[in-house]
Amino acid sequence: MGDPIFLLIILAMAAVVVVLVIGIGGFGKGGAFNRKYGNKMMRLRILAQFIAVVLIVIYVWLRNSGGQ
Repeated sequence: MGDPIFLLIILAMAAVVVVLVIGIGGFGKGGAFNRKYGNKMMRLRILAQFIAVVLIVIYVWLRNSGGQ
């Protein structure tokens, strides 16, 4: 639990959830916020997901390579 990469993974996943909730809320509400930031929120979510997946892959790779 004290592994720095694991903590970064948790933060990255939390960022994905936060951006997703803001995006869904803006989409559901509609209006000026959704017109202005809807596409930007989707792109930010995809970027956050990419970062989270890369961190997870690095974590798994480091865990597996350290045991051999």
